[in-house]
Amino acid sequence: MMITPQTQPSLPHCSTLVELLRHRAAEDPHRTALTFLADADTVKATLSYGQLDHKARAIAALLQSHGLAGERALLVYPPGLDYVAALFGCLYAGTVAVPTYPPRRQRSTDRLQAIIANARAAAVLTTPAIDAFAGRLWGQTLKRQPLHWLLTDEASASDAQAWQEPALTGQTLAILQYTSGSTATPRGVMLSHTNLLHNSRWIERCFEHTRDSRGVIWLPPYHDMGLIGGILQPLHLGCTCYLMSPTSVFSNPFCWLQAISRYQASTSGGPNFAYELCLRKITPQQRAMLDLSCWQVAFTGAEPVRADTLERFTELFSSCGFRRQAFYPCYGLAEATLMASAGKKNAAPLTLRVDKAALEANQVVPAGPEESGSQTLVGCGCSLADQQIVIVDPHKQSRCRPGEIGEIWIAGPSVANGYWDQPELSRQTFAAHLADSGEGPFLRTGDLGFLQEDELFITGRLKDLIILCGRNLYPQDLEQTAERSHADLNPCCGAAFSVESDGQERLVLVYEVIPRREPDVNAVAEAVRRAVAEEHEVELYAFVLLRLGGLPKTSSGKVQRQACRSAFLAGTLEAYGEWRATSRAVGVGLTRAAVLAVPAQERQGLLERHFRSQLARVLRLEPSRIDVHQPVNTLGLDSLTTLELKNALGESLGVYVPVTRFLGGVSVSTLASQVLTELTQQSSASLSPSLSSLLEQVQQLSDDQVRALLDGKSVVH
Repeated sequence: MMITPQTQPSLPHCSTLVELLRHRAAEDPHRTALTFLADADTVKATLSYGQLDHKARAIAALLQSHGLAGERALLVYPPGLDYVAALFGCLYAGTVAVPTYPPRRQRSTDRLQAIIANARAAAVLTTPAIDAFAGRLWGQTLKRQPLHWLLTDEASASDAQAWQEPALTGQTLAILQYTSGSTATPRGVMLSHTNLLHNSRWIERCFEHTRDSRGVIWLPPYHDMGLIGGILQPLHLGCTCYLMSPTSVFSNPFCWLQAISRYQASTSGGPNFAYELCLRKITPQQRAMLDLSCWQVAFTGAEPVRADTLERFTELFSSCGFRRQAFYPCYGLAEATLMASAGKKNAAPLTLRVDKAALEANQVVPAGPEESGSQTLVGCGCSLADQQIVIVDPHKQSRCRPGEIGEIWIAGPSVANGYWDQPELSRQTFAAHLADSGEGPFLRTGDLGFLQEDELFITGRLKDLIILCGRNLYPQDLEQTAERSHADLNPCCGAAFSVESDGQERLVLVYEVIPRREPDVNAVAEAVRRAVAEEHEVELYAFVLLRLGGLPKTSSGKVQRQACRSAFLAGTLEAYGEWRATSRAVGVGLTRAAVLAVPAQERQGLLERHFRSQLARVLRLEPSRIDVHQPVNTLGLDSLTTLELKNALGESLGVYVPVTRFLGGVSVSTLASQVLTELTQQSSASLSPSLSSLLEQVQQLSDDQVRALLDGKSVVH
């Protein structure tokens, strides 16, 4: 069965996004298109359809004046409406938009340079603040590139009159979506206007959106879920969408649900881990303030959808009016623009309990609800009506029989046109044909699954891609980082993979040792942990130091990552030793009153001990291993743990500690001294900085933290 809802799209006959926005601006110029929220209580900026059209024409005229029609331009902005205006400015100029993450630290250089080189970019569009920051940080690298660095806020209102409408068609390349590929080999998915409009139309149909629908989207706009779901979908409908920074949700998931409640949004969602954040961090008092009865489509994807998460979320938030039927698991990927399969609105998610051992053998064997050794899979809907999903034996490239697991292949108008400047890889990925019937071309997704009465169930990855917190991480990148972190590791003899622990996917690294001397497993693990956290902003769950020759490989010398994973789970790796992160026990909060109650000469030491214990908790380390004089940004804090630490200190002491303070090289001792000064000098009524200062700090980190979040695969994986 394919998805063929009764509702018909409201889209006028437009073949490009430029035609569509021009139509909306002429039809209802004063209607609000997008509202950017600093938090659930504060509107930071709004754009009407008329204003967006005007800004797009002004920026397009600036691009045209530099001869950038047909060229590629990087969009380097924090989440916000400046990014949206620049995106449409590129479309209006006939310039191919290349969304990228704003720079923050040196480690972003490799990825940005790889994208610039692969896209053969001619321009960078950005803000004055980011331009200045990039100049300071990378004055000898990126700023030397032969690029036009254009500040789009310098495009004046009068420039809009100079705009010349380009000759565009539905097949014109609109966006290069760099969401897959390792750092060394970035892959720019080529999305045309037709791809984007087709997928937007099907999202409308499947979600049964109308012009009166409202959305709250906090996902990063550099990825297909945030871009298409949060920016293009409201344009397609002519409705209003509320956008938020991802950092605000990571830091305080209550603000996400609060925004849904306050603005009575019908559509919102995110990866599975976002719902888990709500389960862990939203208090009963906060739940009592929510009205989620308006939430009709709670889409979930971008990483495995867990039945347990859906059940627990429904149980906990049913008192707020949330219904299980609102959950909307779906599947897709950037190479298919966004959505590839979807369910029925107001239908409870379909689940199937299967035998786990059979599943690992690529067979689907139903299991009873009480059977041990079984697991529950969540269905991700059916194929779109004018597209096709087939399950294929990846080796024989023929259709799988019923009950067999195979690679998911997709054909249809939403499938992209290939990878930019990589014809051979594009042929392998986008031009597959069935060996038994010759049908094709199909997109090979690299994902494994099966169809059960036309419902698609995802079971895993054909390749070794690792998905953590909605982010796609390539094992070779993680392995390279680990290898460089310590001299005792044998080059090219490591494997990265993920395992499930406490209901979440966690990162494991195993590496062979160079037999120089008896290795210190904890010292090597600590070096690897720090390097991985600093370079990739992910947390290491376990590290195994293998004996020489202990890494499973093929006869030709290729690393067998899945064999490594199986051996790790079975405890059969030939290892010198193993390190695992300790559990995160909930720390006891230290209050302002408690600090001020002790003698003045003891307060500094009390705060140092408290901060060290909180650091140890979020890093899963023993407190004794943290030197109070060591800069905390050298301990391996990633963005999520930094936010968790910031919140823990703020909640217990009532003092706002900016994230940038942690990232700026402050030590535990210095941080304690600074906080003590604030505690003793400020009155309780003036503990927090101004709202504008707070928002500025949040804005600076929003995107790099999520570079997180859905790198690569999209809404729906």
